[in-house]
Amino acid sequence: MMRKLFYVSTAAFWIAVAGFWIANLLVPGTDTTATAAEREIGAAELAKHAVPQDCWMAIRGNVYDITAYLPDHPSRPSIIEPWCGKEATEAYDTKTKGRKHSSEADALLPKYRIGRFIGGS
Repeated sequence: MMRKLFYVSTAAFWIAVAGFWIANLLVPGTDTTATAAEREIGAAELAKHAVPQDCWMAIRGNVYDITAYLPDHPSRPSIIEPWCGKEATEAYDTKTKGRKHSSEADALLPKYRIGRFIGGS
């Protein structure tokens, strides 16, 4: 009796899992890549965040709030702080010494992204 109950419940479970999986394939889902009205940040707004306690940077067309990351940065925060509130692509790409940031640094950026940089005010 217990063995039969086990087989029936296991089969029912896997039929339900397969049903949910098939339903997920058939039902049009929401596009997670498209966000509602992405935030656009201009140079004037970026410049308002130019201190270590509130540090935003524009890098490669995106704006990042790196305030929380400053204490964790491998080098001295004083190296980064002059770029708070500014477009910092060249500084990021060269580390101001002609060297690129690591792929690990590139992988961290999306975590701090807050919007798209639109340049002017």
